[in-house]
Amino acid sequence: MILRTLLFLIINFLSLYLGIILSGDGGTSEWYSSLTKAPWEPDGWVFGAAWTIIMICFAFYMSISCQYRFRKKLIKLYVAQLILNISWNPIFFNLHYVLLGLITILSLTFIIGFILFSYWRELKLNSVLILPYLIWLIIASSLNGYIFFNN
Repeated sequence: MILRTLLFLIINFLSLYLGIILSGDGGTSEWYSSLTKAPWEPDGWVFGAAWTIIMICFAFYMSISCQYRFRKKLIKLYVAQLILNISWNPIFFNLHYVLLGLITILSLTFIIGFILFSYWRELKLNSVLILPYLIWLIIASSLNGYIFFNN
């Protein structure tokens, strides 16, 4: 279990790092600074803190979940969420495709929600470990949506 958790931690944080690299100047870019953003958008440091907590919890969730019979399907969903999570950054920040970014983040939100609710019965209280991810994605989707509708 410890090795599996470490593996998921490494993958999760490498994916975050790759997303940061692919986002270019990201939230500090001139383009992003010029956008009308949601009044509830948190300060920049909150994003780093939130993603750190989310990826730690998600690594434990995946490590625990991989002990169950549904692990093959879960790994496929895990890979899909990795692709969506990483790809949102260049789609939104580099290409400025706000609508495609919204579709991407909503797809990611759907996958995480699907994982949470599909395996809730088997994982019971361990499902709480994926809840921060879903909550954050709902917030992030609302931020992306606000930008789409107001710019």
